[in-house]
Amino acid sequence: MSLLPNLTVAENIALPQQLVKAKGRLLRPIMPTKLDATAAKALEVVGLPSGRAFLRRQIDTLPLSTRQLVAISRTVAIDAKLVIMDEPTTSLTRNEVNHLIRVIRRLQENGAAVLFVTHKLDEAREIGGTGFVMRDGELIRECDLSASTNVDLAYWMTGRELEQGRFREAMPQSDVPLLEVMGLSHFQHYNGINLTVGHGEILGITGLSDSGRNEIGLALAGMMKPQAGCIKLGGVRLDVSRPFRVIEAGVAYVPEERLDEGLFLDKPIFINIAMSVTSRLKGALGLVSIARMRSLADRLVRSLEIMISHLDAPVSSLSGGNQQRVLIGRWLATSPRLLVLHGPTMGVDVGSKDTIYRIIHAEAQAGTGIIMISDDLPELIQNCDRILVMSRGRLRRDIKADTVDEKTLYDAVVGSDERLPNDE
Repeated sequence: MSLLPNLTVAENIALPQQLVKAKGRLLRPIMPTKLDATAAKALEVVGLPSGRAFLRRQIDTLPLSTRQLVAISRTVAIDAKLVIMDEPTTSLTRNEVNHLIRVIRRLQENGAAVLFVTHKLDEAREIGGTGFVMRDGELIRECDLSASTNVDLAYWMTGRELEQGRFREAMPQSDVPLLEVMGLSHFQHYNGINLTVGHGEILGITGLSDSGRNEIGLALAGMMKPQAGCIKLGGVRLDVSRPFRVIEAGVAYVPEERLDEGLFLDKPIFINIAMSVTSRLKGALGLVSIARMRSLADRLVRSLEIMISHLDAPVSSLSGGNQQRVLIGRWLATSPRLLVLHGPTMGVDVGSKDTIYRIIHAEAQAGTGIIMISDDLPELIQNCDRILVMSRGRLRRDIKADTVDEKTLYDAVVGSDERLPNDE
């Protein structure tokens, strides 16, 4: 977003305006009152607070969604005639996306043209206007987005027909669960969580960003120790005190932020894939065998349909979808019994989404328990057997995925966030 993290909101908004006015000359000092006035006016357009306290907030203390809107407010401050947004909704919830679309409407009303780069079909059609569909560096189609369907757009983007309905029939809940979570609590984030996952079951967990859903994933990964409760895997208590204990027990966790939390971008593809199982890839002298690492990585690259030039290429050279499959491949190499996926298709195109869904279902078919933590409601409906809705740190709803549509699920997510009588 090109924001300067160590500067305040007001400074980040006003600086581009001053650079435009300077036209290559040295910047003149600007009075704080004028700085605040410029920033406050721009913030009001995008619906952010314009008071002194918010203006003085340092950028790196803000949530990602708020930073997105601050970045957009800078275009308002310089009265931009063309605003280019490259995947601006990647890390936003549905409510935040709706707000961003309203902001785009305001920019258009103020005379700005908006170039919105996205792979999310619903958002593209909702924004409307003229769409340009690209594939492999070429312009494939110019279309009226409001007159195009998701099926049309997906076909133009990928060149093939993609699965549109549910990937499989919902499976019945198992009498003998693989995973049992009983009374799990971390009193800052969630309280009294009880859930089960069966062998081969795909369980979705959703809710607003502060609902506690993310922290449940971290607890299962051994990255945020619960303060109370018990987790059992295969009937045996799971030690979640350290991530390596969880991995040894057969739990794999794929984080939401693959660039910051998952991948080593400057390292070769084969190292990124094989690093989770190096203890199994030792040679005769007890040293890790590079040949075995490469062999394992090559097998997973082929089975997961990862498009690469060669195994020694850095992961940073890959597209988002291929990077995500590298990360998933790393954890599939551990042969997990339970696979926890946080935002498994965040920031990937529809073709890669389809491939990742097929990978997930193949794992479930083999008996692996799957947990998908996501705010992508169509994704959960299409892939999960059950969907749990969280709000204010508690589980509110347990919904059979084949009995719900997107609007009903959205209403459940938003409605569940209303404070209930037993909330503290």
